[in-house]
Amino acid sequence: MIWLTWRQHRKQALWTAVALLALAAVLVPTGLAMRSSFQDSGLGACLRALGHAELVDNGGCEALSERFRNKYDSTAYLAVLLVLLPVLAGVFLGAPLVAREVENGTHRLVWTQGISRRRWILTKFGLVGAVALVLSVGYALGAAWWLEPLADNGLGRFRYLVFDVQGIAPIGYTLFAVALGILAGTISRRVLPAMGISLTAFIAVRALVELFARPYFLPAKTLTYAIDSPLMANRFAGSWIYHEGVRNGTGALVLPDGRIGCAPEAGDSAGCLARIAQDYGPGPHTNWQEYQPADRFWTFQAIETGIFLALTVLLVTVAVRRVRRIS
Repeated sequence: MIWLTWRQHRKQALWTAVALLALAAVLVPTGLAMRSSFQDSGLGACLRALGHAELVDNGGCEALSERFRNKYDSTAYLAVLLVLLPVLAGVFLGAPLVAREVENGTHRLVWTQGISRRRWILTKFGLVGAVALVLSVGYALGAAWWLEPLADNGLGRFRYLVFDVQGIAPIGYTLFAVALGILAGTISRRVLPAMGISLTAFIAVRALVELFARPYFLPAKTLTYAIDSPLMANRFAGSWIYHEGVRNGTGALVLPDGRIGCAPEAGDSAGCLARIAQDYGPGPHTNWQEYQPADRFWTFQAIETGIFLALTVLLVTVAVRRVRRIS
């Protein structure tokens, strides 16, 4: 049964390997160039000195960071290609698993050879799922290596697209996509409709979890500091900032999505504070932000991965039941 499954899906495995090699041919040179520039410019050492403290004097790293961003920030859009890999596994590995057999009528021959339907579907899912698992681990490690300089330079590991392609979450996404493709095949019983169903459903579920569940996995923290403080929020800490702004003496948000610095070393601190009071009402004014700290990254990864693994088990269970009813 394992040999037969391999024979049926070896072309897909070959094309998957070719696609990953082509992606690696793009990511490895750019990743090496970014890492070299990150260290040689002194940016890496500067950011390591800042650490992950909430409030720091980060002005010393800003010029180095700006030069690095100007050179490499557009490279981050390659992460879109990495985000697509789990759904492609579902479309090209999961969807044809049952749908092609039923569409071609070969399932009847297999099920008359002393192999139960349950064993047939679980063996096929086990082999394809194992391949998808290995691929997802490899690409998650590669993506984390490639994105590290961009993440350390203020992009952060919590950022959309960045969170989704590293850590353990890609494992959950990939196995879920494969299981979803298999279930879609038992529903449509034809390959192309199964691909369409799995693609649409995967995007919908991922969007729902990412936009409406992930922000509420844990209660957000808040940070406030005076606008005339010599320290500012550390934008290199890797935190996921939900909202930020400036509040006046009554606690009202008078400047959303912004922050103000009137530090004494900037010169004319008293004049700066007077202008702020004139524009935004009586003080004292404070910078404020609502955020998830960077050290919660792995907790969020574990929660989201658990959600998708639970959905995978559910989908495989339903798919097995549906296979037993196919005539």
